[in-house]
Amino acid sequence: MHILAIAVSLSILGSLGGVLVASSFLMLGDSIRLKLVPWLISYAVGTLVGVALLALVPEALAELPARVAMLTMVGGILAFFLLEKAVLWRHCHDDEACSVHSTAASLVIVGDAFHTFVDGAVIAAAVLTSVPLGLTTALAVAAHEIPQEVGDVAILLRAGYSRSRAFTLNVLSGVGGILGAAAMVLASRAVPSALPYVLAFAAGNFLYVAMADLIPDLHRDPRANDSVRQLLLIGAGIGTIALL
Repeated sequence: MHILAIAVSLSILGSLGGVLVASSFLMLGDSIRLKLVPWLISYAVGTLVGVALLALVPEALAELPARVAMLTMVGGILAFFLLEKAVLWRHCHDDEACSVHSTAASLVIVGDAFHTFVDGAVIAAAVLTSVPLGLTTALAVAAHEIPQEVGDVAILLRAGYSRSRAFTLNVLSGVGGILGAAAMVLASRAVPSALPYVLAFAAGNFLYVAMADLIPDLHRDPRANDSVRQLLLIGAGIGTIALL
């Protein structure tokens, strides 16, 4: 019960924390939001890469042969590629750039619920390995949740949702993280040997999000053309994970 409580608490920190911070950004106005989101994306890249390569992969390698761990990580990358193709998992950080969401705003809620469920499961798997690893994983999840939720809530607003309804729906989708954490803790009791595979798979997830979703945004966005600033913020994200 103690581990379950920690896993759920960190899942709430990672998932719902991102929603709450993102919603507060929307209250600041479009001009401030457009300036801050590219900064957050750069930092999120660093935290995701840092957790994947400095925390999750080493833990997986401690239990699995290197070839098996790397193949499992590749499986995580390919699985999330297919999920994004199916529009079950779609990261979006600019409401004007994501036409698939603007024409089907309900997919934002479905995608977010599935997204937070997986994030909650990943955080719980990390907690089951060690609480410090769970904390760093929750930080990485929160860092990449914030820019995504900013974009998703903005899309709902453009689709005609009121601010209160858009906020409420996003908070409700964050409950998926709690369910994901609980499911992972229960599954680990039934199949404890699966835990290192989950960590390696999660590392592939984080690397995919960083490389396929976030970094291309930094290259495309004319508001984020300061390469030095981007590099420093990516380094700050990696440094945060390395120091924890």
